[in-house]
Amino acid sequence: MKSKRAKQFLEIAGVPIIIHTLRRFEDCPDIQEVIVTLPSEDTVGFLQLAEKYHLRKLSRIAQGGATRAESVYNGLKSVRLTTEIVAIHDGVRPFVTSEEISRTIQKAKETGAAVLASPVTDTIKEVESETITHTHERSKLWRALTPQCFRYDILRRAFEKTDDKSLNATDDSAMVEALGVKVSVIEGNPRNIKITYPEDLVLAEALIKQFR
Repeated sequence: MKSKRAKQFLEIAGVPIIIHTLRRFEDCPDIQEVIVTLPSEDTVGFLQLAEKYHLRKLSRIAQGGATRAESVYNGLKSVRLTTEIVAIHDGVRPFVTSEEISRTIQKAKETGAAVLASPVTDTIKEVESETITHTHERSKLWRALTPQCFRYDILRRAFEKTDDKSLNATDDSAMVEALGVKVSVIEGNPRNIKITYPEDLVLAEALIKQFR
């Protein structure tokens, strides 16, 4: 992101990205509590933001890890044992809707595991040594979004069965799939982007107007 600040604390329309994201969960009736994973050096600053923006559902802050999987596992260990469904979401995806969150949670209640995803519109090429080795059938390809929702016991089992908690799983669904659990897909809006590059901030400034 070419910034000295962690990207989740960069601002869109004068408000930190992570606050925009958490507001979607604040507004979702199917979310009872929120656990945020952060590096320890960001905790104090975030707590000040949480108070300023009245985040009522924030219950705990867990220590972030060196990888996504490690961070999620740290957060998972803070979840109440009586929890039915855990929804995992990227802090820099502020354009998910409360309705999409609810639909994914409800599907996970029915099937045990569900992820928000969007059909791929581009033709995807597999490349090795700057040469195309395979063209994938586009009709079968979906782009994984978040939240990704799982029954607590399934997600816990996925992490406890993994020997290396730092494995480079690109999403949480991959770990659950490795258990042999079928993961359902809920179609989401492709505007649910993950803010990663500086140009994403320009697009985000335009998209945020739709949420006002």
